[in-house]
Amino acid sequence: MTTTATHLRTCVLHWTDLHEAAGTPTVVNGFGLGLRGYLARLDAADAEQLEYERHQAAHLRTLERDPIQLGQRPVPVRLHILDTMRTVEAALIACADDIAHAAQRAPMTPPRAQRAAVARTRAERLAWEDRARQIHQAKADLVDPRRWRYTGRRTAPYAALWLLARIERKPGPCRRLTDDEEHRIGTVAAGAAARIERALDIAAQRRTLDQPCACGGAIDVHGGEGRPPVAHCTGCGRVWAEGVTAA
Repeated sequence: MTTTATHLRTCVLHWTDLHEAAGTPTVVNGFGLGLRGYLARLDAADAEQLEYERHQAAHLRTLERDPIQLGQRPVPVRLHILDTMRTVEAALIACADDIAHAAQRAPMTPPRAQRAAVARTRAERLAWEDRARQIHQAKADLVDPRRWRYTGRRTAPYAALWLLARIERKPGPCRRLTDDEEHRIGTVAAGAAARIERALDIAAQRRTLDQPCACGGAIDVHGGEGRPPVAHCTGCGRVWAEGVTAA
């Protein structure tokens, strides 16, 4: 069984892969769509490419009219990868915000400011030393790197690592999570990891189509991991692949 920790690590480990894939040519994955759906997906990809080329041509004409524009041409962007990144990052950050709001304790309050004085007795000296320790602890607690912050560094990998630390009950300025909170993190992490794996096509998948074969048997579709989809009937054994139909 895949755990929440595994899903969160998937988000962290493959985030760089998403950045790299966002600028590479599109590879259409027709898993789970059937051959007719696969061809429709190819047509949709061609339409997206034509739309991109139209905007790109207009952009290049603008550059040609401006003689000061030099350098490399813009690189095609895979919009579905960018959409995946935006969706995953928003979900992980929102989850971390909610968990931190509920489980993270507020920073320690430092002692009130006092006028400087000279300690005349041992008791006064101990009191001043204790006060100095409280001030140091409050400052350290405020800048604790284990504390989730609502400004600054708010990225998908950082949110996933912070949530992973909470799931694994690492030390930090947080109480132990409740079962409902752990379930919330698990749901978000599973959805985020699934989106990333689908976008990168790195997970083997299997699905049974709703429409049965002519013989009445169920049709299973296998795909993922960069391979084209293959369907076969569990009743008569008929096989469908891209451009191939075999008994």
